[in-house]
Amino acid sequence: MITSVTKGTTIWLTGLPSAGKSTIARRLSAIVEARGHRVIVLDGDEVRERLNKGLGFSKEDRDENVRRIAYVARLLTEAGAVAIVAAISPYRAARDAARDEIGRFVEIFVHCPLEECIRRDVKGLYKKALAGTIGHFTGVSDPYEDPLRPEIVIETHRETPLQSAERVVLFLQQNDYLPADEAAEEAETFVPERLAPIPSGSEA
Repeated sequence: MITSVTKGTTIWLTGLPSAGKSTIARRLSAIVEARGHRVIVLDGDEVRERLNKGLGFSKEDRDENVRRIAYVARLLTEAGAVAIVAAISPYRAARDAARDEIGRFVEIFVHCPLEECIRRDVKGLYKKALAGTIGHFTGVSDPYEDPLRPEIVIETHRETPLQSAERVVLFLQQNDYLPADEAAEEAETFVPERLAPIPSGSEA
């Protein structure tokens, strides 16, 4: 039976393309949902394809993309759901505005060295960006502003997606974002590592 947490929460994963945001979001969603909570994942690529299809990759359009995602996440949070956002969201000011709007907001910096992100990029987008055939690509021709005070920093080149998701759940439990009694079970019970991998290299 799926129930809502007493208070909703937005978990916002930000980082470079191919850092591992979408993969961690899926692992985290599986763990939290299996504990009886309503979870909605707002993946940057899917949101751009459906909700924000007309937006480009200028700073103004990127900020608008984040603003729209934040609006949906706020509605979900107010309804008592756990909203998991996986979006590059490269600019601090836009992320800070999202935090201010939503309130119960956990920022997770999904950190991965640029060289490793390039190695993981199965779509070859970094290669095209480095060759100059793709413009406004975060980490190459557009900036990424690291979070200054994120609640959690995940280093995806040092730990597995399951380990990252378990650390997030522990933080949520310890800081009253999830009920402590619901977080007592071992995360392996829900086998999130068996989920199909998500192709990396998107620019959401």
